[in-house]
Amino acid sequence: MTWQPETYLRFSTERFQPALDLMARLGGLAPQRVVDLGCGTGELTCELARRFPGAQVLGIDSSAAMLERARQHQRPHVTWLLADVATWQAQEPVDLLFSNACLQWLPDHERLLPRLCAMLAPGGVLAVQVPRNFDSPSHVLAREVGSQGPWAQRLSGIWRREPVASPEAYWRWLKPGCASLDVWETTYLHALQGDDPVLDWVSGTLLTPVHTVLQGQMLQDFRAEYGARLRTAYPRQADGTTLFPFRRLFVVARR
Repeated sequence: MTWQPETYLRFSTERFQPALDLMARLGGLAPQRVVDLGCGTGELTCELARRFPGAQVLGIDSSAAMLERARQHQRPHVTWLLADVATWQAQEPVDLLFSNACLQWLPDHERLLPRLCAMLAPGGVLAVQVPRNFDSPSHVLAREVGSQGPWAQRLSGIWRREPVASPEAYWRWLKPGCASLDVWETTYLHALQGDDPVLDWVSGTLLTPVHTVLQGQMLQDFRAEYGARLRTAYPRQADGTTLFPFRRLFVVARR
């Protein structure tokens, strides 16, 4: 997939708030080795470095474009690595593994998250936030539009229907290897501005594989059809605001 940093950052305040809320649950932690899995453009990696000034912080991402933007921060004690989170292995035990809105792109969480926990030092923490809104109109309509029209064959199979499991599933998978475990959900009600704000939002995330597969007029036609359905599903309020509910799942696991 080809990520577009500027498109992703268009709603950075809303996108980063869940990560900041997750960091707020890490009070009292004094890690020496911190890894940000799926660090993207690096703003949250640098925030981790600010909150834990005694730590060496590593940001990992599989997108060269995102890391190019991240490296512009040039913050002391922060390094960057181009790698696939699905196969990356820590060379030494980690005190804090942090991941914001990344792991939903990876399969087999039943094995992935316990494997990540096994990389922690004793007392280390795995802190994860992933979207869990895949049954919302934004995603349902993307699949519906994608299965119709001249692009249907090209888009066949690009989305996994259930990339994130239930909170109970994560608890069952992680509890045997954890000294403590918290799993919870929060629905954020984003008040967005603009003519097609939900389409703009998903253009930086959900539609990334679509932009990789489709080009030219076919891509424009797909976006036009999908955008029209989004405007119906998420009508503009009287003051011009578009409300976009977004459910997210959080995990804080201490080894």
